[in-house]
Amino acid sequence: QVQLVESGGGLVQAGGSLRLSCAASGRTLSNYPMGWFRQAPGKEREFVAAISSNGGLTYYVDSVKGRFTISRDNTKNTVYLQMNTLKPEDTAVYYCAASRIILPRRTYECDYWGQGTQVTVSS
Repeated sequence: QVQLVESGGGLVQAGGSLRLSCAASGRTLSNYPMGWFRQAPGKEREFVAAISSNGGLTYYVDSVKGRFTISRDNTKNTVYLQMNTLKPEDTAVYYCAASRIILPRRTYECDYWGQGTQVTVSS
């Protein structure tokens, strides 16, 4: 079992930055590909970014490429999402997720989820 705890969300103005953190416990994070997803009110949860277990591979949804960076520090059992040049359309609850094997780019590929952290970008 894996427990995931997210932090770092908040309210920022358009063009600003935030860094989200996801701390894992229960199992070493190095065994798990990880992803970030987000969900706005009334919308489906969508893929944002993913990273392989050793950090060698990363993927992003087109709308955040060049602005967001996913990274991980397996010695700290933590995954990060650096978000720069934030836009109002980035407003959502952001969720950290882990897969037992598959690099997660679909919600059904995720085996464990964090509680979510709110990101609000004002215009």
